[in-house]
Amino acid sequence: MLEVIPIFIYPDNLTAKPTLWLWELKDLAVVGIGLLLSVLALASFGFLLPLVLTVLYAFLSIRMEDASILDFLRNAVSFLFLRQQYYEWRERRE
Repeated sequence: MLEVIPIFIYPDNLTAKPTLWLWELKDLAVVGIGLLLSVLALASFGFLLPLVLTVLYAFLSIRMEDASILDFLRNAVSFLFLRQQYYEWRERRE
């Protein structure tokens, strides 16, 4: 008699964001909608800027080892311009 043993294959991290190829699914949806609107703008008005911005976003959102260039740029802008840095100066007493 053959015994059936169910095998479940789980990803390494069950809390990881869903990805497809080199992008998260959210980024892939944004790129897809952006490409659709960009092609519409290019065909209707001959306007190339939306296509350039969509391709730039697609390039910046490529994920390698759970990090992207876009994440780095967001963190850098937040650190340098958007969040207040807090420094505390004290005199050392011995």
